[in-house]
Amino acid sequence: MAEVEKNTLAQLDQLNVLVIDDNLLVHSILKESLFALGIKEVRCVQNAYYGIRLCDEMHFHIVICAFNVKSDKDGFHLLEELKFRGHVKKTTVLIFLSTETNESLVNSIIELQPDDFWTKPLAINKVRTRFIAILKVKQVLFNINSAIDKKAYAKAIYFADRHLQNEKLAHFHPNINRIKGESYLALRDFEEAEKFYSQLFKQYKYSWVYLGYAKALLKQGRLDEISDMLKTLIDKRDTRFGAHDMMAQYFIEQEEYEQAYEEIKKAMALAPRNIERNKKSWDLARLTHDHKGQYVATRNIAQQAKNSIHDSPELILNVIRSGIDLACATPDESANEILQQTDRYIRQFELDRHDATLFKQQLIVVKARLHNVRNERDKATKLVENHMSLQPSTVVEDNLDRVKVLHELGMREDAIELLEAINNQIAGDSLNSQVVRRYIAQETEQREEIHFTAKELNSMAVEHFQKNRLLPALDAIKQALKLSPSNVKLLFSQLKILIKIKQEEQDIPDHLVSAEGIIAMLTSKNLEGKSLVTFDDLLIKWQKVISES
Repeated sequence: MAEVEKNTLAQLDQLNVLVIDDNLLVHSILKESLFALGIKEVRCVQNAYYGIRLCDEMHFHIVICAFNVKSDKDGFHLLEELKFRGHVKKTTVLIFLSTETNESLVNSIIELQPDDFWTKPLAINKVRTRFIAILKVKQVLFNINSAIDKKAYAKAIYFADRHLQNEKLAHFHPNINRIKGESYLALRDFEEAEKFYSQLFKQYKYSWVYLGYAKALLKQGRLDEISDMLKTLIDKRDTRFGAHDMMAQYFIEQEEYEQAYEEIKKAMALAPRNIERNKKSWDLARLTHDHKGQYVATRNIAQQAKNSIHDSPELILNVIRSGIDLACATPDESANEILQQTDRYIRQFELDRHDATLFKQQLIVVKARLHNVRNERDKATKLVENHMSLQPSTVVEDNLDRVKVLHELGMREDAIELLEAINNQIAGDSLNSQVVRRYIAQETEQREEIHFTAKELNSMAVEHFQKNRLLPALDAIKQALKLSPSNVKLLFSQLKILIKIKQEEQDIPDHLVSAEGIIAMLTSKNLEGKSLVTFDDLLIKWQKVISES
């Protein structure tokens, strides 16, 4: 028989409560309410810094935290850090306070799995009633939650089954069943999880039952069987975030990265604060050559991670790098604005960081890349040859940036050798490792095959086109589109070249297929403004040359 632990939530007068809120009135209301219930130890702080210090000094059974702790980090990042440090566990009573109830905030809070979410202003009577109800649930589920804290999921299922046999606990059976289902999924026993959730449909219509059942089937690769259910889940406000997130994971596992990226973007819009999901969005953007998406993702990561456990100088470096990547993939003058913003990031990085000298090598690489994208190749070459080390760094992103500058300067053998070293650095079988490995393989293949940036290739295509070398122009633009497949201006250029080839009667059947594919892709983008005018004009010209042939 599994050992039953002492329930540390059983005695009110032995409980330690921590309140983190910058509003002193909230402190007063909560203290009055909790003291009246017989709780003796209630500590109140106004910011995250002192909250963390208190948790380092003593154990709290109950944490009540405001989302908007203005003085330093917000409640989301604070609770994330408290969980990371082990101060908040499944056995901890966790209550979130907020004056806001917008969807993105609620989704972000749900991810942290608090026991309750109280909207301010608080009323003493409601605080007492809600608190007693929450504490009772946590007391009943203590042994199950303790097993979850230890990742002893089979033990959690054992305790859940015992509680489910007790009719006196019928009121708590939904909570118990939810933990039991999550334990099956954590054990990767997906067939048993499927049976369990299908039985629950007879009792409950809760959102978590449908999401759990869908996840169990998706993990078995049975998407077709639940396609209608997934559409329903995506349409419902309380399940659409979970459904998009789950679908993104599914498509990554199936190596269907473009579909995974579309799903992760939808999940990000609904819950933008999760850093790991932002990183996944960044990796998928790189894999699908969405350079603007990379730039947006790295900026989101740097912004959301500020003052959190994820914060680091490398995050700003990644914004700088993705800005240069975007400029390299942007064939027109709009690249200049991106480069100017990148210059500002570099200056700010060097001014703000007292340890900027530790990142000397990384800054040399980005500055060389900036020279190169501005057609200052001699300056870039001098920086690389005189100051850049070719020894692989321990950081994958540093090495990737070196590969790019080496490739851009024509030092391709060094670039390929460094890519091989990077591939050996990526360890583990996580989904993140899987995506990064695929990206490195893709980079290796393209660096061997394509010797220029998308911007350089577009310039070559323009020069060939102006001299009526249409087939070389087409080859150059096709290579550019391999590096930046969704770039509208490059797609316009290819269609323009194909129209000219058709007019000159140099076309082959493959050209017709290519043109129709480009038209379909541009149509799906719902273009507006000047882009739509340009597309309409090209479409009329294409239809004219087709009718005349």
